[in-house]
Amino acid sequence: MATRNRTEVTEFVLLGLSSWPEIQPVIFGVVLAMYLVAVIGNALLVIVAFSDPKLQTSMYFLLCQLSFIDIFLTTTTIPQMLVHTLSVNKTITFNQCMTQLFFFMAVGSMEGHLLAAMAYDRYVAICDPLRYSAIISRCFCLRITLTSSVIVSLNSLLYSVLVAHLTFCGNQVTHFFCDITALLKLSCTRPIVNEMLIFTEGVAVVISPFFFILGSYARIGVAIARLHSVAALRKALSTCSSHILVVLLLYGSVACMYLRPSSSYDLERDRQVAIFYTVVTPMLNPLIYSLRNQEVKGALQRLSRKLHSSGKFQPGSQANQE
Repeated sequence: MATRNRTEVTEFVLLGLSSWPEIQPVIFGVVLAMYLVAVIGNALLVIVAFSDPKLQTSMYFLLCQLSFIDIFLTTTTIPQMLVHTLSVNKTITFNQCMTQLFFFMAVGSMEGHLLAAMAYDRYVAICDPLRYSAIISRCFCLRITLTSSVIVSLNSLLYSVLVAHLTFCGNQVTHFFCDITALLKLSCTRPIVNEMLIFTEGVAVVISPFFFILGSYARIGVAIARLHSVAALRKALSTCSSHILVVLLLYGSVACMYLRPSSSYDLERDRQVAIFYTVVTPMLNPLIYSLRNQEVKGALQRLSRKLHSSGKFQPGSQANQE
Protein backbone atom coordinates (compact mmCIF):
# COMPACT_ATOMS: atom_id res chain seq x y z
CA MET A 1 0.00 0.00 0.00
CA ALA A 2 1.38 3.36 -1.00
CA THR A 3 2.23 5.79 1.78
CA ARG A 4 -0.10 8.77 2.03
CA ASN A 5 0.33 12.14 3.68
CA ARG A 6 -0.28 11.86 7.42
CA THR A 7 -2.22 14.55 9.24
CA GLU A 8 -3.32 14.91 12.84
CA VAL A 9 -7.09 14.52 12.68
CA THR A 10 -9.15 16.47 15.22
CA GLU A 11 -12.45 16.19 13.37
CA PHE A 12 -14.02 14.20 10.56
CA VAL A 13 -16.24 15.29 7.68
CA LEU A 14 -19.17 12.90 7.15
CA LEU A 15 -19.99 12.94 3.43
CA GLY A 16 -23.46 11.51 3.99
CA LEU A 17 -25.56 8.97 2.14
CA SER A 18 -25.08 10.63 -1.25
CA SER A 19 -22.83 13.30 -2.75
CA TRP A 20 -25.56 14.66 -5.05
CA PRO A 21 -26.95 17.89 -3.51
CA GLU A 22 -30.15 17.83 -5.60
CA ILE A 23 -31.45 14.65 -3.91
CA GLN A 24 -30.61 15.69 -0.32
CA PRO A 25 -34.19 16.93 0.41
CA VAL A 26 -35.59 13.62 -0.87
CA ILE A 27 -33.16 11.64 1.30
CA PHE A 28 -34.09 13.81 4.29
CA GLY A 29 -37.83 13.25 3.83
CA VAL A 30 -37.62 9.50 3.26
CA VAL A 31 -35.16 8.80 6.09
CA LEU A 32 -37.04 11.06 8.51
CA ALA A 33 -40.29 9.19 7.77
CA MET A 34 -38.62 5.80 8.30
CA TYR A 35 -36.95 7.02 11.51
CA LEU A 36 -40.26 8.22 12.96
CA VAL A 37 -41.98 4.95 12.05
CA ALA A 38 -39.11 2.98 13.65
CA VAL A 39 -39.16 4.97 16.91
CA ILE A 40 -42.95 5.13 17.23
CA GLY A 41 -43.43 1.48 16.24
CA ASN A 42 -40.85 0.18 18.70
CA ALA A 43 -42.04 2.50 21.48
CA LEU A 44 -45.61 1.31 20.92
CA LEU A 45 -44.47 -2.32 21.09
CA VAL A 46 -42.72 -1.61 24.42
CA ILE A 47 -45.82 0.11 25.84
CA VAL A 48 -48.10 -2.75 24.77
CA ALA A 49 -45.78 -5.45 26.14
CA PHE A 50 -45.45 -3.71 29.51
CA SER A 51 -49.10 -2.70 29.92
CA ASP A 52 -50.96 -5.79 28.68
CA PRO A 53 -51.31 -8.54 31.36
CA LYS A 54 -51.39 -11.28 28.70
CA LEU A 55 -47.92 -10.33 27.45
CA GLN A 56 -46.13 -10.59 30.80
CA THR A 57 -43.94 -13.48 29.65
CA SER A 58 -40.22 -13.90 29.13
CA MET A 59 -40.60 -13.89 25.34
CA TYR A 60 -42.19 -10.45 25.36
CA PHE A 61 -39.72 -9.19 27.96
CA LEU A 62 -36.95 -10.04 25.47
CA LEU A 63 -38.98 -8.46 22.66
CA CYS A 64 -39.16 -5.25 24.72
CA GLN A 65 -35.39 -5.30 25.09
CA LEU A 66 -35.06 -5.74 21.32
CA SER A 67 -37.33 -2.74 20.73
CA PHE A 68 -35.26 -0.62 23.14
CA ILE A 69 -32.12 -1.64 21.28
CA ASP A 70 -33.68 -0.76 17.91
CA ILE A 71 -34.64 2.71 19.17
CA PHE A 72 -31.13 3.24 20.55
CA LEU A 73 -29.46 1.90 17.39
CA THR A 74 -31.33 4.14 14.97
CA THR A 75 -31.08 7.18 17.28
CA THR A 76 -27.29 6.76 17.50
CA THR A 77 -26.89 7.51 13.80
CA ILE A 78 -30.00 8.87 12.06
CA PRO A 79 -30.67 12.24 13.83
CA GLN A 80 -27.12 13.39 13.12
CA MET A 81 -27.43 12.22 9.52
CA LEU A 82 -30.66 14.22 9.09
CA VAL A 83 -29.00 17.38 10.44
CA HIS A 84 -26.00 16.93 8.14
CA THR A 85 -28.21 16.24 5.12
CA LEU A 86 -29.54 19.80 5.09
CA SER A 87 -26.47 21.47 6.63
CA VAL A 88 -23.35 22.92 5.08
CA ASN A 89 -21.27 21.96 8.13
CA LYS A 90 -20.95 18.15 8.14
CA THR A 91 -18.14 17.84 10.67
CA ILE A 92 -17.98 15.69 13.81
CA THR A 93 -15.19 15.95 16.37
CA PHE A 94 -12.75 13.08 16.82
CA ASN A 95 -14.04 12.25 20.32
CA GLN A 96 -17.67 12.36 19.20
CA CYS A 97 -16.82 10.07 16.31
CA MET A 98 -15.17 7.49 18.58
CA THR A 99 -18.10 7.70 20.99
CA GLN A 100 -20.57 7.11 18.19
CA LEU A 101 -18.49 4.17 16.95
CA PHE A 102 -18.50 2.63 20.45
CA PHE A 103 -22.25 2.91 20.98
CA PHE A 104 -23.13 1.81 17.46
CA MET A 105 -21.01 -1.34 17.70
CA ALA A 106 -22.20 -2.15 21.22
CA VAL A 107 -25.89 -1.70 20.45
CA GLY A 108 -25.65 -3.46 17.09
CA SER A 109 -23.90 -6.46 18.66
CA MET A 110 -26.42 -6.54 21.51
CA GLU A 111 -29.24 -7.05 19.03
CA GLY A 112 -27.69 -10.32 17.88
CA HIS A 113 -27.37 -11.57 21.48
CA LEU A 114 -31.02 -10.75 22.18
CA LEU A 115 -32.09 -12.63 19.05
CA ALA A 116 -30.06 -15.63 20.27
CA ALA A 117 -31.83 -15.48 23.65
CA MET A 118 -35.19 -15.32 21.86
CA ALA A 119 -34.23 -18.37 19.77
CA TYR A 120 -33.41 -20.30 22.95
CA ASP A 121 -36.75 -19.19 24.40
CA ARG A 122 -38.56 -20.63 21.35
CA TYR A 123 -36.50 -23.83 21.57
CA VAL A 124 -37.51 -24.45 25.19
CA ALA A 125 -41.15 -23.50 24.51
CA ILE A 126 -41.41 -26.03 21.66
CA CYS A 127 -39.07 -28.84 22.77
CA ASP A 128 -39.50 -28.72 26.56
CA PRO A 129 -42.82 -26.94 27.23
CA LEU A 130 -43.45 -28.54 30.64
CA ARG A 131 -40.27 -27.03 32.06
CA TYR A 132 -40.53 -23.72 30.21
CA SER A 133 -41.57 -21.63 33.24
CA ALA A 134 -38.81 -23.15 35.36
CA ILE A 135 -36.07 -22.61 32.75
CA ILE A 136 -37.03 -19.30 31.11
CA SER A 137 -37.74 -16.95 34.01
CA ARG A 138 -37.57 -13.17 34.19
CA CYS A 139 -34.41 -13.49 36.32
CA PHE A 140 -32.83 -15.74 33.67
CA CYS A 141 -33.60 -13.18 30.95
CA LEU A 142 -32.13 -10.38 33.05
CA ARG A 143 -28.92 -12.34 33.57
CA ILE A 144 -28.62 -12.96 29.83
CA THR A 145 -29.21 -9.28 29.07
CA LEU A 146 -26.69 -8.02 31.63
CA THR A 147 -24.02 -10.56 30.66
CA SER A 148 -24.43 -9.79 26.97
CA SER A 149 -24.25 -6.05 27.68
CA VAL A 150 -20.90 -6.44 29.43
CA ILE A 151 -19.48 -8.63 26.63
CA VAL A 152 -20.52 -6.35 23.76
CA SER A 153 -19.41 -3.22 25.65
CA LEU A 154 -15.92 -4.62 26.21
CA ASN A 155 -15.76 -5.72 22.57
CA SER A 156 -16.81 -2.29 21.33
CA LEU A 157 -14.39 -0.56 23.69
CA LEU A 158 -11.53 -2.64 22.29
CA TYR A 159 -12.39 -1.71 18.69
CA SER A 160 -12.88 1.96 19.54
CA VAL A 161 -9.50 2.19 21.29
CA LEU A 162 -7.71 0.47 18.39
CA VAL A 163 -9.35 2.73 15.81
CA ALA A 164 -8.58 5.83 17.90
CA HIS A 165 -4.87 4.94 17.82
CA LEU A 166 -4.75 4.63 14.02
CA THR A 167 -2.91 7.24 11.96
CA PHE A 168 -5.38 8.77 9.50
CA CYS A 169 -4.46 10.17 6.08
CA GLY A 170 -7.39 12.51 5.63
CA ASN A 171 -10.62 13.22 7.48
CA GLN A 172 -13.36 12.82 4.85
CA VAL A 173 -15.47 9.81 5.84
CA THR A 174 -17.46 8.33 2.96
CA HIS A 175 -20.39 7.53 5.18
CA PHE A 176 -23.23 9.17 7.11
CA PHE A 177 -21.86 8.08 10.51
CA CYS A 178 -18.57 6.91 12.02
CA ASP A 179 -18.62 3.29 10.90
CA ILE A 180 -15.55 1.14 11.43
CA THR A 181 -15.24 0.19 7.74
CA ALA A 182 -15.08 3.81 6.60
CA LEU A 183 -12.59 4.74 9.32
CA LEU A 184 -10.29 1.79 8.55
CA LYS A 185 -10.27 2.94 4.92
CA LEU A 186 -8.75 6.27 6.05
CA SER A 187 -5.84 4.55 7.79
CA CYS A 188 -2.42 5.41 6.35
CA THR A 189 -1.37 1.77 6.56
CA ARG A 190 -3.37 -1.40 6.31
CA PRO A 191 -4.91 -1.99 9.80
CA ILE A 192 -3.89 -5.65 10.03
CA VAL A 193 -4.51 -5.90 13.79
CA ASN A 194 -8.05 -4.54 13.42
CA GLU A 195 -8.79 -6.90 10.55
CA MET A 196 -7.49 -9.88 12.52
CA LEU A 197 -9.72 -8.92 15.44
CA ILE A 198 -12.76 -8.58 13.18
CA PHE A 199 -12.24 -12.09 11.83
CA THR A 200 -11.41 -13.67 15.22
CA GLU A 201 -12.71 -11.93 18.32
CA GLY A 202 -15.30 -10.03 16.29
CA VAL A 203 -16.69 -13.23 14.79
CA ALA A 204 -16.82 -14.80 18.26
CA VAL A 205 -18.82 -11.91 19.74
CA VAL A 206 -20.97 -10.85 16.78
CA ILE A 207 -21.44 -13.99 14.66
CA SER A 208 -21.50 -16.66 17.41
CA PRO A 209 -25.10 -15.72 18.35
CA PHE A 210 -26.07 -16.50 14.75
CA PHE A 211 -24.65 -20.02 15.03
CA PHE A 212 -26.43 -20.42 18.36
CA ILE A 213 -29.67 -19.43 16.62
CA LEU A 214 -29.01 -21.96 13.85
CA GLY A 215 -28.38 -24.66 16.46
CA SER A 216 -31.60 -23.83 18.30
CA TYR A 217 -33.69 -24.02 15.15
CA ALA A 218 -31.92 -27.21 14.04
CA ARG A 219 -32.97 -28.87 17.30
CA ILE A 220 -36.50 -27.51 16.89
CA GLY A 221 -36.59 -28.98 13.39
CA VAL A 222 -35.40 -32.38 14.62
CA ALA A 223 -37.99 -32.39 17.42
CA ILE A 224 -40.82 -31.54 15.00
CA ALA A 225 -39.64 -34.13 12.46
CA ARG A 226 -39.91 -36.84 15.10
CA LEU A 227 -43.56 -35.95 15.72
CA HIS A 228 -44.59 -36.48 12.05
CA SER A 229 -47.33 -33.91 12.60
CA VAL A 230 -48.41 -31.23 10.14
CA ALA A 231 -50.21 -29.36 12.93
CA ALA A 232 -47.02 -29.23 15.00
CA LEU A 233 -45.10 -27.92 11.99
CA ARG A 234 -47.66 -25.19 11.39
CA LYS A 235 -47.63 -24.17 15.04
CA ALA A 236 -43.82 -24.02 15.08
CA LEU A 237 -43.76 -21.92 11.91
CA SER A 238 -46.35 -19.49 13.28
CA THR A 239 -44.32 -19.22 16.51
CA CYS A 240 -40.88 -18.79 14.93
CA SER A 241 -41.45 -17.19 11.50
CA SER A 242 -41.28 -13.58 12.76
CA HIS A 243 -38.07 -14.25 14.64
CA ILE A 244 -36.45 -16.04 11.68
CA LEU A 245 -37.28 -13.15 9.35
CA VAL A 246 -35.73 -10.59 11.73
CA VAL A 247 -32.59 -12.76 12.08
CA LEU A 248 -32.19 -12.96 8.30
CA LEU A 249 -32.59 -9.19 7.93
CA LEU A 250 -29.95 -8.46 10.57
CA TYR A 251 -27.28 -11.01 9.75
CA GLY A 252 -27.67 -10.71 6.00
CA SER A 253 -26.69 -7.04 6.13
CA VAL A 254 -23.96 -7.62 8.78
CA ALA A 255 -22.28 -10.32 6.69
CA CYS A 256 -22.48 -8.13 3.59
CA MET A 257 -20.91 -5.16 5.39
CA TYR A 258 -18.20 -6.41 7.74
CA LEU A 259 -16.94 -9.89 6.94
CA ARG A 260 -14.45 -8.71 4.32
CA PRO A 261 -10.89 -7.33 4.36
CA SER A 262 -10.69 -3.54 4.31
CA SER A 263 -9.10 -3.60 0.85
CA SER A 264 -12.39 -4.88 -0.61
CA TYR A 265 -14.66 -2.30 1.04
CA ASP A 266 -16.84 -0.45 -1.46
CA LEU A 267 -17.80 2.60 0.57
CA GLU A 268 -20.31 3.89 -1.98
CA ARG A 269 -22.25 0.64 -1.74
CA ASP A 270 -21.61 0.12 1.96
CA ARG A 271 -23.21 3.38 3.05
CA GLN A 272 -26.32 2.47 1.05
CA VAL A 273 -26.43 -0.96 2.70
CA ALA A 274 -25.88 0.71 6.08
CA ILE A 275 -29.14 2.65 5.81
CA PHE A 276 -30.85 -0.73 5.67
CA TYR A 277 -29.68 -1.98 9.05
CA THR A 278 -29.61 1.42 10.79
CA VAL A 279 -33.21 2.43 10.04
CA VAL A 280 -35.03 -0.01 7.70
CA THR A 281 -34.56 -3.09 9.90
CA PRO A 282 -35.52 -1.24 13.14
CA MET A 283 -38.57 0.07 11.27
CA LEU A 284 -39.59 -3.40 10.03
CA ASN A 285 -39.05 -5.28 13.31
CA PRO A 286 -42.16 -4.00 15.15
CA LEU A 287 -44.23 -4.40 11.97
CA ILE A 288 -43.08 -8.01 11.59
CA TYR A 289 -43.78 -8.89 15.22
CA SER A 290 -47.16 -7.13 15.30
CA LEU A 291 -48.56 -8.20 11.93
CA ARG A 292 -47.46 -11.85 12.27
CA ASN A 293 -48.24 -12.29 15.97
CA GLN A 294 -51.84 -12.75 17.05
CA GLU A 295 -51.07 -12.00 20.72
CA VAL A 296 -49.46 -8.64 19.87
CA LYS A 297 -52.30 -7.77 17.47
CA GLY A 298 -54.82 -8.59 20.19
CA ALA A 299 -52.91 -6.48 22.73
CA LEU A 300 -52.80 -3.54 20.29
CA GLN A 301 -56.56 -3.81 19.78
CA ARG A 302 -57.18 -3.89 23.54
CA LEU A 303 -54.93 -0.85 24.03
CA SER A 304 -56.73 0.99 21.22
CA ARG A 305 -60.15 0.24 22.75
CA LYS A 306 -58.90 1.31 26.17
CA LEU A 307 -57.59 4.64 24.85
CA HIS A 308 -60.76 5.17 22.83
CA SER A 309 -63.04 4.52 25.79
CA SER A 310 -60.88 6.71 28.01
CA GLY A 311 -61.15 9.55 25.50
CA LYS A 312 -64.93 9.21 25.41
CA PHE A 313 -65.21 9.06 29.18
CA GLN A 314 -63.28 12.21 30.02
CA PRO A 315 -65.43 14.76 28.11
CA GLY A 316 -68.57 13.13 29.48
CA SER A 317 -67.35 13.29 33.05
CA GLN A 318 -66.47 16.97 32.62
CA ALA A 319 -69.94 17.70 31.25
CA ASN A 320 -71.57 15.95 34.20
CA GLN A 321 -69.50 17.99 36.66
CA GLU A 322 -70.59 21.19 34.95
